[in-house]
Amino acid sequence: MKSRAASVHPTAVIDKGARLGAGARIWHFCHVMAGARIGARCILGQNVFVGRGVEIGEGTKIQNNVSVYEGVRIGRRCFVGPSAVFTNVKTPRAEVERKGSYTATVVKDGATIGANATIVCGVRIGRYAVVGAGSVLTADVPEHALVYGVPARAQGWACRCGAVLDARLRCPDCRRAYRRRGATIAEGKR
Repeated sequence: MKSRAASVHPTAVIDKGARLGAGARIWHFCHVMAGARIGARCILGQNVFVGRGVEIGEGTKIQNNVSVYEGVRIGRRCFVGPSAVFTNVKTPRAEVERKGSYTATVVKDGATIGANATIVCGVRIGRYAVVGAGSVLTADVPEHALVYGVPARAQGWACRCGAVLDARLRCPDCRRAYRRRGATIAEGKR
């Protein structure tokens, strides 16, 4: 199968040294800085900023007005809602230079981050976790966890398909069943 080139809107700025995967779509007024790596079939909505060295895995969708700063790594098939923000410095000050001392943030495969969520640097968001809209995330999120609020707190579990699991850890939509595994859950038998 022949792969197709990335599609970049004429108003987008892609710095020399940024890498775009096959079939990626970069929309209006985006800026992708040098050293950023955008995976195959990614979609960056209008006005998305991607900082130096950021890695975004294949099939990830980032909605309008999102800032992904240096030090962030987003996995495959993730969803980042409109106006979400990733930070990269724990104690920013205008008069104190902190470039080069960024705190890494990792978003694992399949995770969802809701609209207007703020992701404070240094956290790890587990596979298929869901961070609710408007949340302020200040701590790690286990795989499949549903978190929301200010600050975000565990509120339940999410299926691989995105639906909230019932009390028996079963998905009402796709019927997957899960079982407890330490501080998280894992897929069990259907």
